[in-house]
Amino acid sequence: MKKNICLFLLFISISSLVTASVKLPAIIGSHMVLQQKSTVKLWGWASPGEKVKINVGWDTTTYTVNANRGAKWVSEIKTPTAGGPYSITIKASNQIVLEDVLIGEVWVCSGQSNMEWSADQGLQQSKDESPNATNNQIRFFYVAKSTAEFPQDDLSGKWVVCNPEDMLHFSAVGYFFGKEINAKTNYPVGLINSNWGGTPAEVWTPSDVVQNDNDLKAASEKLQPSAWWPYVNGHCYNAMIYPLTNLSIAGVIWYQGESNVGTHYGYEKLFTSMIDSWRKAWGKDFPFYFVQIAPYTYGDDNINGALLRDAQTRASYHSKTGMVVVSDLVSDIKNIHPIDKINVSKRLANYALAETYGLNGLNYKSPVYRAHVAEKGKIRISFDHVPTTLMSKNGAPLTDFYVAGEDNKFVPAEAKIEGKTVVVSNKEVKDPIAVRFGFNNTATPNLISAEGLPVNLFRTDK
Repeated sequence: MKKNICLFLLFISISSLVTASVKLPAIIGSHMVLQQKSTVKLWGWASPGEKVKINVGWDTTTYTVNANRGAKWVSEIKTPTAGGPYSITIKASNQIVLEDVLIGEVWVCSGQSNMEWSADQGLQQSKDESPNATNNQIRFFYVAKSTAEFPQDDLSGKWVVCNPEDMLHFSAVGYFFGKEINAKTNYPVGLINSNWGGTPAEVWTPSDVVQNDNDLKAASEKLQPSAWWPYVNGHCYNAMIYPLTNLSIAGVIWYQGESNVGTHYGYEKLFTSMIDSWRKAWGKDFPFYFVQIAPYTYGDDNINGALLRDAQTRASYHSKTGMVVVSDLVSDIKNIHPIDKINVSKRLANYALAETYGLNGLNYKSPVYRAHVAEKGKIRISFDHVPTTLMSKNGAPLTDFYVAGEDNKFVPAEAKIEGKTVVVSNKEVKDPIAVRFGFNNTATPNLISAEGLPVNLFRTDK
């Protein structure tokens, strides 16, 4: 009798495998955007050895693939130039039809709270925009917050067409970025919102990258546990980034760093290692554009925030990255969430439009320190990325310049614009040797390019 029961259960088990339904990950669904002019992957699960047939609306090919012994399948398909909508039919023992699929540009929007911020957190700009947020050419995918000890195959979320209600809950920076890209290129845009307020960069970096580097490991061990966000290396990457890595993307926008101010000394290495690990996982050297953290009262020795921004500046020289400076967009240095997300997004979009999409005539790079030279009791500073000239934002004397002599004591400096350079001095410092500009946590300097972009903070000393 027991033998017959075992045989029956075995028969049921085998039968269920034979008739198992083909399944798709959440990121593959109706209303999605697939990256244009690419070889994209469609993937999922089926019974081991089961044949899966795929038909796409933009060509007549029937793509065929067999599920492997692990019940997984992956098919590579070429996409045309931007357009749609198209349908995709995936058939095995069952059939799935994906409707309203667009071909366009796919961007991942990640980081911590300044990327996550939306009308849900009271952001008025999102509330004001909501009535105008009906746009069939923009699609949202909101990744649910989750963590995992090991890399996951799937995550929670679904594609939705941009509409006033869902826009209220979506990243404001992501939405306004996507709106600008769509408006200037006329390409459909898919935005993947994968962020978590408060998270340090370590949780978005594969654990082995951090653990196998003594410097990164030592810094990560100083992270403080929180009741509101994860702090363990790799846990957000495993659950909220890795499951996306089969999906072809145009690039990433990123706004994070506030939670790493206390370990600023390791951030450049951590951040560039994170970027490299993402590119390796995707198998693509995609562009990575990020926002330098804004001035804020951190309550420490008044310089850790500046040191973190300095680390971000150094990281901006990493391959195919770009950093936007937002020190002029802060109305309250006691608010870690500056309320102007529209202009932040436009600066990110201008970077992408110029560097990724090749649009000409955009001024998208903030001036940055290049060199300095002593001139009879003064120091002349020169800058990169000054197309025409420098100016004071409000016409007032320049602020936040400091100069030091051999005693290394920095005192406020008088600063004058001379074309594309600035000359700084202090009568009490007869032989100045070093200059700092905007180099503290809360500085919001008024030196800008004539094109309206703020000059980045810098220090000539180390």
